[in-house]
Order: sequence, then structure tokens, then C-alpha cells
Amino acid sequence: MSPRASAAPPKPPFVARKALPKKPKRVARDVALEYIRRLEETYPDAQCSLDYRNPYELLVATILSAQCTDVRVNMVTPELFARFPNAAALADAEPKDLENRIKSTGFFRNKTKSLLGMARAVVDTHRGEIPRTMDELTHLPGVGRKTANVVLGNAFGQNEGIVVDTHVTRVSFRLGLTRETDAVKIEHDLVKIVPREKWTLFSHLLIFHGRSICIARRPLCESCPLWDLCPSSLVIPVK
Repeated sequence: MSPRASAAPPKPPFVARKALPKKPKRVARDVALEYIRRLEETYPDAQCSLDYRNPYELLVATILSAQCTDVRVNMVTPELFARFPNAAALADAEPKDLENRIKSTGFFRNKTKSLLGMARAVVDTHRGEIPRTMDELTHLPGVGRKTANVVLGNAFGQNEGIVVDTHVTRVSFRLGLTRETDAVKIEHDLVKIVPREKWTLFSHLLIFHGRSICIARRPLCESCPLWDLCPSSLVIPVK
């Protein structure tokens, strides 16, 4: 069957499997490209869910988003950015004051340490400007490859890698795009099959799909546009 055979959720008659496969089979690159095409149709507005106006704000918001929802971060950042509008202002923040402002995002002491370290390094090493390379970003305190990918792809329009969060990890495994569980190894698999110009968008597509249909507990395969291609689909058409 052609990978373009269906772009809509399944229609009866079909049967449903009871459980997801433990090791979904890997899919070919043409299937992966069809995944992308259908997901772009399904989520035409897929983009970064964090609110930001510049690279500094996106970097701060991304650090705060660790183990926290984007919705919660977006509730905290307007007041935070009003008080600390740039790296220089943040670098001079009192730790206790900063902790109180970001407390609701969780792990606030570690995040305060990361934010202050990042801001001071940006001021001392980069003249207050957020750097534009993977190497420079990942040398900032509290900034790993995932955070750097978010900033480079969304704030600077540079496709240097694919953001791998919990949604991307889960959905890419179920779709047969990787069998890895380590974020770096997952990214290594994904960049080999996803066109580079779509690396940033691809992560947004999987995140949107993971939030709305391919949810953690039980995916809503009966509503999925990828049902006929996905090796983990719980929906099987009756021939």
C-alpha cells in the first residue's frame, strides 16, 4: 500500500488492538516523509508554545520549562521579563527575589542558579547578547543541547538539531522512527531521516501530536491521521 493511501482518521469497520507493541518496527524514510506531510496538514499552526519576543526571553523561558508545562511558564514570564528585561538585569537579580518569582515552575532553586549563571556568562563573555552557535550556547550554565536547539531553531532560524522532549521521545518511538530512549541517540536517528529544513518544525509537529492524539496513557488511534502507517497503531482495518 502506498504511504499516501490515507490522510484521514480510520472509518469503520476496524478492530482495535489491546496493547501497544513493545518494540515497534522501524519504518522506511518514505513513510517518515509522509508522516511529516500529514502532520503539517493536521497542525498547520504548529510552533513553539512558549511566549517570547527575543532570544533572551526564549532562553529564559526554555530553562524554566524543565519539568514544567509551557502554560505555567507563560503565566510566570510576563512579570519576570518586566522586572528583568535583559541578561544584564537578570545577572544582578537577588537570588531570593528570583526564586520567589519563578517558584511555581518547580525546582526553583536549581533554575535560579541556572538563570543567574547563564545571565552572568552572557554579560561577561558575550557582551549581553545571546550567542548564536551550539557550542557557545551549551557552554552557558544551565543550557544543554535541547535548550540550545530550541533557541537556535526558533529565535535564530537555525536548524542545528531536533529538540527531543518527552513528547518527541514517546511519539518518535511509537512511529517507528527510532528504538532509542536516550535523547542524543534519538536525535541522531531523527536527523538522518527528517529533511534539515524541517528539523525545527518537526519537533513542534510531534509535540502537538503527542499532546492531542498520541498521548502517554493510551493514544487516540481512532482519531489519528497516521493510523494506517504507524507500526504502533491500535486500529486495524477490517479487509
